[in-house]
Amino acid sequence: MKRIQVLRQFLPQAENLLAILHALARQNPGNDLTRDDLAEVAHYLSLPYSRVQGVVTFYSMYSLVPRGSYVVRVCQSPPCHLMGGRSLLVDLSRQLGIEAGQTTADGCFTLETSECLGHCEVAPAMQINEEVYGDLTAERVAAILEDKRRGTQTVPPVTAEAPRLLPGGKRIVLDNVGRIHPERIEDSLVRGGYDGLKKALSLKPEEVIAQVERSGLRGRGGAGFPTGLKWKFAAKAAGAHKYIVCNADEGEPGTFKDRPIMEGDPHKLVEGMIIAGYAIGAAKGYIYVRGEYALSIQRLRKAIADARHHGFLGSNLLGSGFAFELEVKEGAGAYICGEETALIESLEGKRGQPRVKPPYPANAGVYNLPTAVNNVETLANVPAILSHGPDWFRGFGTDACPGTKIYLVMGDVNHPGFLEADMGTSLSEIIYGYGGGIKGGRKFKAALVGGAAGMFLGPPALSARMDFDAMKEFQATLGSGSVLVMDETRSLPEMLWSVLCFFEHESCGKCTPCRAGCAELAKIGGRLKEGNASAKDLDVMLNLSQVMWTSSLCPLGQSLIMPVKSALDNFGAELRLQAQ
Repeated sequence: MKRIQVLRQFLPQAENLLAILHALARQNPGNDLTRDDLAEVAHYLSLPYSRVQGVVTFYSMYSLVPRGSYVVRVCQSPPCHLMGGRSLLVDLSRQLGIEAGQTTADGCFTLETSECLGHCEVAPAMQINEEVYGDLTAERVAAILEDKRRGTQTVPPVTAEAPRLLPGGKRIVLDNVGRIHPERIEDSLVRGGYDGLKKALSLKPEEVIAQVERSGLRGRGGAGFPTGLKWKFAAKAAGAHKYIVCNADEGEPGTFKDRPIMEGDPHKLVEGMIIAGYAIGAAKGYIYVRGEYALSIQRLRKAIADARHHGFLGSNLLGSGFAFELEVKEGAGAYICGEETALIESLEGKRGQPRVKPPYPANAGVYNLPTAVNNVETLANVPAILSHGPDWFRGFGTDACPGTKIYLVMGDVNHPGFLEADMGTSLSEIIYGYGGGIKGGRKFKAALVGGAAGMFLGPPALSARMDFDAMKEFQATLGSGSVLVMDETRSLPEMLWSVLCFFEHESCGKCTPCRAGCAELAKIGGRLKEGNASAKDLDVMLNLSQVMWTSSLCPLGQSLIMPVKSALDNFGAELRLQAQ
């Protein structure tokens, strides 16, 4: 397809920039973007060439250098590092005869790294074009590469398998996962799909918000902010138009809780988005999905098309007079876009860099208009609250943190995967009950709880109740509900270094404390891992992370205090011994 034909598939609006770049790269033989591509895109969108160039060079999934037919991205996140991801990269480099960033002479393979693929339950993992492979060994890797050369498939990708949902627990948002075909709306309708929307449309918007407020639903993205209150702010804000945005840019290492919703029951998210739009008075919604989640993107787009066909989207929803449209926006590889204002910048076709707050999105979000930004898991709870009522929802979880939570357990456990259980389930039950305990009968040493921006906790924290408030007893946060388990043989200095390397790579560079601080912390972490650090280095790490906490523009730089301080507080003896 000629370049101009690709461009004409999109309206000439700046917000379509990322989608156009994806489409052009996919049609090019080298999976890349040429200078001519950039120039024509700039002309078509009436943007400066520098703006387009700046976007292309910001996101990791774009390339200005020709790549092979198969782009192999090896995950280097802390969960994959723990399970042998760096050894896997070395082995792939040996098998292909190239280093990361290079392409084989026959143009077949390009080897790259990824900071997180969002498939931590099957670590170590790699992605080849849009397919993800997990539980990798040297033998499995060799078979996969041979499959690609021959056009066969003896090793199926994990994207072709059912999500690894652990048995037990209580299910609200995952109620349909594994029980319906995610691409058949009829399956969803049989199990009560869009009943919550019908109930919402029978109420006034302020009554919908009141129901969500009474349910006690708190944001499941990590902050735990009351959802009903956020909607109330957006509903009261003055603006000619309003937007509802779903943050599905799930890039936090150890976090894959939103993916099973989008892959296994996309209609639950679509329904939650429509209800949210009705509640705040928005006529348009966006679901911003990380670019690595190809299957999620595909299924959400199918769900949106089917919902529109059945009258759940459009100019007059179910004869209510309410008009609402919904669109999927595809990211391009930038962890920072999980920050709500950086996501909005990216959605508008810009580099995903955070805005200064205030103003907050509820007053000045998409196109500086009132916007409510919610997480996938948060929105997926809404249909059940409307269908069954806020009191029913409060029958789960705790008084302060009602409902269920998707917890994620991975690393040195017998059964890595995800589960949905009452908010406030103990860390011990997640590891030993659902996760099946420590592999090989070894002892529990540590868990990185809440994602890469979480806390390193030791055995005394096994009794911790995993909710937004109870975790404070252990100077910890719930975060995404992620639990990366480490046994007694693991090195805390090495795992801390892996976390710091992630943040060094993902800092967007906009503010100096984060840009310079992340790089320096990674250097010190490297010395610590190798046994070349001093006791003074430990003091510098703590002081520097404290400075970043108070002076960085956004949570990326602010959050490094959590892994650094918790490692020093709970495993200080091991770190000091390594630094002697």
